[in-house]
Amino acid sequence: MFYNRVKNIKRMGYLFIIPLFLSLQACEKEQLEEKKIVRPVRAMKVSDVVQFRQRQFPGTATATQEVDLSFRVSGPLITFPVNVGDEVKTGDVVVRIDPRDYEVSLNNVRGQLDKTMANLKRAQSEFDREMRILERDAGATSQTAVDRKRSQRDQARADIKSLQASVASAKDQLNYTYLKAPFDGVVVSTYVKNFEFVQAKEPIVRIVDNSRIEMVINIPESLISMAPQAKNIEVIFDPFPDRKIPAEIKEIGTEASRTTRTYPVTLIMDQPEDINILPGMAGKASGKPDADDMSKLAIGKQVPVAAILSPDDIEKTYVWIINEQSKTVAKREVIIGKLTDTGIMVTSGLEDGEWVATAGVNYLREGMEVRILEEKTE
Repeated sequence: MFYNRVKNIKRMGYLFIIPLFLSLQACEKEQLEEKKIVRPVRAMKVSDVVQFRQRQFPGTATATQEVDLSFRVSGPLITFPVNVGDEVKTGDVVVRIDPRDYEVSLNNVRGQLDKTMANLKRAQSEFDREMRILERDAGATSQTAVDRKRSQRDQARADIKSLQASVASAKDQLNYTYLKAPFDGVVVSTYVKNFEFVQAKEPIVRIVDNSRIEMVINIPESLISMAPQAKNIEVIFDPFPDRKIPAEIKEIGTEASRTTRTYPVTLIMDQPEDINILPGMAGKASGKPDADDMSKLAIGKQVPVAAILSPDDIEKTYVWIINEQSKTVAKREVIIGKLTDTGIMVTSGLEDGEWVATAGVNYLREGMEVRILEEKTE
């Protein structure tokens, strides 16, 4: 009877342990699934020239030249002939400080210079006389006396050089009491009023040259190779949606933003006669490469150099293609072409619209699940 009781207890224990074991296995499986890591990967979609033609790139208008003028000397203002909105020409006086203190300083230094020049004339005469005495009768004077006269003459010469520099500096200080327009433009801001006492380097007036307008747009690295060949560039500013303004490329940046992976491209355009584009206005630019250049660019797809995987032991070149549905990566062999200023051309192996990993390619593995960090375009 005792044996049967023990046997029943064991049977009940097994019945308890088996469900517990199965429950632990299920928990471990859930924990493993929770620990599964999806690697974020920076990637770009392969583009062609058609996409470049269809894109619009936002930007903000800026003046070709703009400056906050300030004095290099301090003093009270006595002349302020311009107001906000006034047009000025190169060399026009826009503000002036009272020059009287600087005129007095210049006259004082000039007086000291005249006095020292007279001293030099006397010192030279005395030195010449001492030299004549020494030549006629060596006993009538001494070498020490001659050296003393020479030293006095040389000191006077040095004083004159110093005072000449002081006169030039005083003239500059006087000229600095004039604040002149450095280029043709429009007064857009004034920071002080006439008769105020202003300090050196204090902003006084802001002048903008808006005869030509610039705008910086940001081109993704997948399209930047097409930018130098862009023709028929047009800009539409938000306040004038029906007005297309022709523009041209002024400069193309050669270093991509670390955060957006885009390249800055500066456009420049003439100020239209029928409307007035002001600095700060937002707009969008579009353009297309020349037909001949498009046919040359169409022979390959540009990707960043960092997207290329070249194992040391295999004479082949690969990229990681990301499946947009499953979000997994697959290695694909490609044929590369020439290097460009902004990447490398892939002449075979890529199709338009495919996602290509552009960073960390050495850490990816076949079939790895990833999360795409798309290259931003703005």
